[in-house]
Amino acid sequence: MRFLPVFLDLQSGVVVLVGAGDLARAKLRLLAAAGARVRWYATDGHHDLTALDLPAPGADEAARIELANDDPLTADLTGVIAILCAGAGAIGPAMSARAKAVGLPVNVMDDLQHSTFIFPAIVDRGDVVVAVGTGGASPVVARRVRELIEAMLPARIGDLAGFIGRWRKTIHGLIPEFALRRRFWERVVDGPIGALVLAGRTDEAEAALKGIADPSAFAGSLPSGRPEGKVTLVGAGPGDPDLLTVKALRALQDADVVFYDELVSPEILDRARRDAARIPVGRRVGKPGIGQDAVNNLLVEAAKSGRRAVRLKGGDSFVFGRGGEEIEALRQAGIAYSVVPGITAGLGAAAQFEVPLTFRHEALRITFLTAHKAKDAEAVGWSTLTDEKMTIVVYMGMTAAPSVRAGLLAAGRSPQTPVGVFARVTRPDAQAVVGTLDGLPGLVEKIDGGPAILIIGDVVAHSAPWRQSNLAQLVSYFQVAAE
Repeated sequence: MRFLPVFLDLQSGVVVLVGAGDLARAKLRLLAAAGARVRWYATDGHHDLTALDLPAPGADEAARIELANDDPLTADLTGVIAILCAGAGAIGPAMSARAKAVGLPVNVMDDLQHSTFIFPAIVDRGDVVVAVGTGGASPVVARRVRELIEAMLPARIGDLAGFIGRWRKTIHGLIPEFALRRRFWERVVDGPIGALVLAGRTDEAEAALKGIADPSAFAGSLPSGRPEGKVTLVGAGPGDPDLLTVKALRALQDADVVFYDELVSPEILDRARRDAARIPVGRRVGKPGIGQDAVNNLLVEAAKSGRRAVRLKGGDSFVFGRGGEEIEALRQAGIAYSVVPGITAGLGAAAQFEVPLTFRHEALRITFLTAHKAKDAEAVGWSTLTDEKMTIVVYMGMTAAPSVRAGLLAAGRSPQTPVGVFARVTRPDAQAVVGTLDGLPGLVEKIDGGPAILIIGDVVAHSAPWRQSNLAQLVSYFQVAAE
């Protein structure tokens, strides 16, 4: 993120607009809508306001637009808070240099090099304003995103913000604790009172809010006065943030603290509320961690202190994620909890690389197992996994790949059984290598680091990497034959 979205109070000073034509008038219309005091230097000498649907000259609002005729490059900048150049030609870079010299923010339209801020695409709902930017790379994309947001936002969402604004000081006095006060407003926004405002029935909403006898109790406080805490186990999926469920996103936005594993990507962590505490508690193979008992204690302590905690795990909490152990600890401590499932790595790999884990007449069963150490692989009952119509998905199997191969071969699985090693699935650097069971350890060596899963079974022969591998071999064969 190169440009930080900020909101500038345009009524706190003068905005200088330099330029002419439709581009300058479009900026003038936007500034006037925000109530800005504008000093317009028309570089073509034509201060034409007739097409802008602004108050007639002499009206109070028209006095907020000053039509300047002197040279903007030498004009007095006292009281100026920002400089905009639209349709200004060569004067734009010169004005940029002048603005930077005195520390004023400046925008030269379609010129990132000479701009210190840019204009976003704007969704205006009164007290609610949404700004969408692409760092100046593609205004068209920004407009498309704005259109999507326009379609989703209720027309009266600004009225709801204004409604809350009128009550903020009153509720602040009644609920001094910040966390509890935030929950109060969340219940207002998400509940019947918010629905009344969005329906245009503000008087009824005012009466309903006044009728809340105990705002702290309404917010969900305990007898001690603290807010009630809870823990949500959230499956983060295999890495792609777009695979988070809507419910997972809601939990991350509501969380006061997020305890996350090392396999959770930064892009997913960025979906959490900005002021939520983020505490790493996971570990990678071969690296020390704080231990499961310590994690359980952190979750219990967070909830008892009144915080809403999210335990964020790569994949799914209940697929080799130790979510069951954490629920047992929470249940014993009397802590409220809920579980939000995530897409597990096996399903992520299957979708990305077109591996049908089941296939009619070919694969009728699936077994998920973990073997991140050789001794784990040795403890598996491989004799129960020799059915050719069974797909085996091995989590954390890179280190134990030789033992997995040995166990299956010794139990009678064919050495020509198709296998795939799928690393960092659903992420931009995902990688897949396919071959046969007999060559499994060699396939793992071709992977540029984990995490990775192994998929073993005839279904791998239907995957995209397998088809590509066979095509490459066929091309190579004909090339050799031609020589």
